[in-house]
Amino acid sequence: MFKILLVEDEDLIRRGLEFKMNWTAVGCVVAGEAASGEEGLKKIEQLHPDIVITDIRMQSMNGLEMLRRGLELYPFHAIILSGYSEFEYAQQAIHLGVTEYILKPIDFDELKTCILKIINLRHQESQVTFDVNGPVSQLPDFRKVQNKYAKLMLQFIQEHYAERILLTDLSQELNVSCTHLNAKFKAETGYTFHDFLNYYRINRAVELQKAGEFKLYEIAELVGFSDYKYFNKVYKKYVGYSPNKILSTAK
Repeated sequence: MFKILLVEDEDLIRRGLEFKMNWTAVGCVVAGEAASGEEGLKKIEQLHPDIVITDIRMQSMNGLEMLRRGLELYPFHAIILSGYSEFEYAQQAIHLGVTEYILKPIDFDELKTCILKIINLRHQESQVTFDVNGPVSQLPDFRKVQNKYAKLMLQFIQEHYAERILLTDLSQELNVSCTHLNAKFKAETGYTFHDFLNYYRINRAVELQKAGEFKLYEIAELVGFSDYKYFNKVYKKYVGYSPNKILSTAK
């Protein structure tokens, strides 16, 4: 899976980006987020993201400066988000090799198109084919094994997230230790199995909220939470706000 880093100083916009896009459907996962350029630079060094999506205007270190310094540490593709259409910023972004420049308010269809374009570029660069379920590797055997386990675990979560599931269930089925599976999954996604399960469940909860057909306690049950209070706690941990807070991506 491709690792996404979101860098945006406004919490509502950053959370909206994380939970209004179905990242797993395009073979991606939000491996990290940052609220400033300085924090984003540290995350680039720590996470080695494949794609960095960043706002331009942030206090202290702006998005362009963060990208310039980040690209000196590690190669990645970048998407600039901005509420400002000044040609000066576009010129600087192009000079840095930024792949896409998107104006706010964000059009998520446009963002998805940008992500898929970058993924195709990366696959062309590494001669790897791609489908919506993730990369089909032509890399050395060790990487194939790593992708195999990560893909199986992801598929398991997608098919059973509404049920009560544990990593031990998959461990017994594959005859592989939980420790080994968790290590492979975290190397690929940046999450442990349990953390990604909750992350995926909350993503589905946000989608159900947008549909507006269910009450919150019903949504909690539909995505695998039998305890509504625990659902609230986990939702707030990942989204940053309680479930009744409306997510927004407008500045």
